[in-house]
Amino acid sequence: MSNDPLLQPYQLKHLTLKNRIMITSHEPAYPEDGMPKDRYRAYHVERAKAGVALTMTAGSASVSRDSPPVFNNVLAWKDEVVGWMSKLAQECHDEGCAVMIQLTHLGRRTRWDKGDWLPVISPGYEREPAHRAFPKKMEDWDIARVIEDYAEAAERMQAAGLDGIELEAYGHLMDQFWSPLTNDLEAPYGGDLDNRLRFGFDVLRAIRKRCGEEFIVGVRYTGDECLPGGTGREEGLAISHKLKDSGLVDFLNVVRGHIDTDPGLTDLIPIQGMAGAPHLDFAGEIRAATNFPTFHAAKIPDVATARHAIASGKLDMVGMTRAHMADPHLVRKLTQGREDDIRPCVGANYCLDRIYQGGMALCLHNPSTGREIEMPHAIAKAETPKRVTIVGAGPAGMEAARVAAERGHAVTVFEAADQPGGQIRLTALQERRREMSSIIAWRFEQCEKRGVSFRFNAFADEADVLDTAPDEVIIATGGLPHTEVLTGGNDLVVSAWDILSGDVKPGQNVLVYDDAGDHAGLQAADVISATGARVEIVTPDRAFAPEVMAMNLVPYMRALQTRDTTFTVTWRLRSVSRDGNQLRAVLGSDYGDVTRERQVDQVVVNHGTRPLDELYFALKPLSRNLGEVDYEALSTGVAQSVERNPGGGFRLFRIGDAVAARNTHAAIYDALRITRDL
Repeated sequence: MSNDPLLQPYQLKHLTLKNRIMITSHEPAYPEDGMPKDRYRAYHVERAKAGVALTMTAGSASVSRDSPPVFNNVLAWKDEVVGWMSKLAQECHDEGCAVMIQLTHLGRRTRWDKGDWLPVISPGYEREPAHRAFPKKMEDWDIARVIEDYAEAAERMQAAGLDGIELEAYGHLMDQFWSPLTNDLEAPYGGDLDNRLRFGFDVLRAIRKRCGEEFIVGVRYTGDECLPGGTGREEGLAISHKLKDSGLVDFLNVVRGHIDTDPGLTDLIPIQGMAGAPHLDFAGEIRAATNFPTFHAAKIPDVATARHAIASGKLDMVGMTRAHMADPHLVRKLTQGREDDIRPCVGANYCLDRIYQGGMALCLHNPSTGREIEMPHAIAKAETPKRVTIVGAGPAGMEAARVAAERGHAVTVFEAADQPGGQIRLTALQERRREMSSIIAWRFEQCEKRGVSFRFNAFADEADVLDTAPDEVIIATGGLPHTEVLTGGNDLVVSAWDILSGDVKPGQNVLVYDDAGDHAGLQAADVISATGARVEIVTPDRAFAPEVMAMNLVPYMRALQTRDTTFTVTWRLRSVSRDGNQLRAVLGSDYGDVTRERQVDQVVVNHGTRPLDELYFALKPLSRNLGEVDYEALSTGVAQSVERNPGGGFRLFRIGDAVAARNTHAAIYDALRITRDL
């Protein structure tokens, strides 16, 4: 048996967990009609097969009809959920993986115009800033009804064969009772701490009455809201002791902070550029004080940190949830001594930010996550090895090279720069986003292990490609910034890339025109404003940087709001002209015939990229498929088979920004879909 602390078994009541690594409750928004069907089940089973000890399903599974999900959650109040959860549990159990589920009533953390348009309820009148719904203050019959709903949902999960449940008590209804900031009720459910806790303990007693003493029940709760007037450390510790001493709870799953605002949520679930494992010591303090089974997860993305959490005695089970979205085979690789092969989580938070905008959780650089059925994680060996030539070593080119090499092909990569990276090299120059470089570094290491031939400082032309005698050619040359968007003065502006690369020195009074809404515009503004310059960010959209999304926006705002920075929405940059030694920028509006002027010394434009596609079009007539892609095959995971020019010497594909300006996930997904069946 391994002496690795992470690989030691853990006894939780009657349940033996085979190691100390768990996936904490989270909702990837994969349910269909509120049910955890095939996509949802495949996601959890993939990780179970790879050796994780416990998968905690369904972040925020709803126990009541008047707790409608604001994104696609499991509906635990429906009887039909039993059959679907039973299938999931059985398949995970077959792999030796325990299964639990998180149950909750969202309280005010939802909207009245979702689901059945029922009033949002809470023990007070204050709305949650994030979801904006003013709640109905709960009556006695509301309380009795919801307690019963919790018990019935728990009974359904027990009937489905799950090993246990946890209740969520941070930001949701249970914690809304606990916190003095959100509980305006009088006794017996409001007032002092014991009264505020009464609802939670009534729920626990009702669950025990329905499910018995053997069914495992835990609580995921905040031990410190980190809010003036809220539940603080001292009260959080008292709650921890009361939960343990009640005899109603089998484990504590500790978090720290609040989730009612985007900044609060981001502090509780930190993203890239923020401190790693910021609440681990706090969780360890609660474990030391209570001597009770303690779980925790919050930016523990790597094995070394997880190992420390267990070896130091801070935790009994360590959550590596986003890490398993990046690499579902993390535990298998660890047990096989292949720790270096683990695909790293880079903290980009594409997963969470997407669900809060109504999409499925997707990993920025593992496109198979959430697509386990149609795009399996395992790459099969090709029946016939081929020669594959790739031009460009950005994220798309590197993924294509990795997958093609794993297929067993002989791969040659041309790259004009002296190292791989593409646009990610620019992104990672900023300290806050340097973790992005791991997207390239991991792929480069995987490629080197598989014998990929790299030719750096090579601006490949048609002859260079043909000299490799390729069977398949993949153009991943990316794009270059497009700034010619004005009616006049295009020659007077610089691109966001110019600022990020250091090719252009920031001005002192700068207008950043962001018509792409992605990271590049805000990164440029961040770099410029850090010099002490005055910056105005102008966008024609009604909200700035919509592609950056909520949690990723938080670090930018925390930096930019401390500086001389202004945000101006719904205005479009029309033209720029010289005005002495300054520039005159004219703004127009899509909403009417109005203009405004700004006098600045620099104008920075972020308007996406245009494809670098000259090589692609030079090679196109020489290819067998004439560059054509079968979109039906691409979308359904079937190999490409287009043949338009039988006399061609190779097939030709282009991917990523060499096709159109998109994002890193799209580039890597392009590469995976094209190359996995070559």
